[in-house]
Amino acid sequence: MPMITVLSALALAAAPLPQGERLPPPDFGDKAIAATVDALLATLETGDAPALLKLVYPEGRVTGRGTFVGGASGLRSRSFAEYAARMVPGSGFIERITNPVIEQDGDVAMVWAPFTILMGGKLVSCGFDHFDLVRENGQWKVMNLTFSSRTEGCGA
Repeated sequence: MPMITVLSALALAAAPLPQGERLPPPDFGDKAIAATVDALLATLETGDAPALLKLVYPEGRVTGRGTFVGGASGLRSRSFAEYAARMVPGSGFIERITNPVIEQDGDVAMVWAPFTILMGGKLVSCGFDHFDLVRENGQWKVMNLTFSSRTEGCGA
């Protein structure tokens, strides 16, 4: 390689590159999936059973494994219809998810996210949620919600 080419390459390598523009992330439909999960969490917070049942397949399941508020541990599972029948408006229940991972293939999707649960403003439980969703007639609905649960090590 001639010396002039080597020197030119070194000069270019030392020069700062111009600042690039950030491109928005591609939209793979994640917003509609996330909106469905957010709406479901809002119904849990308000205790709005009829609104919950519009976002889920009633025969789908809510399944938890771990230690629950009150100290009980093990496996709990019931249909969304059974779960909705036990919802209590104004209970002070708040569930927050963070950093959700969304995967989608056609009309099937899953959301995996760490969560915390507050009751009356006090942190009482945490774990990971796994929502599986199915899109039917252009609308995402939750088929199942499976979660781990613990009452210790949840942070502040």
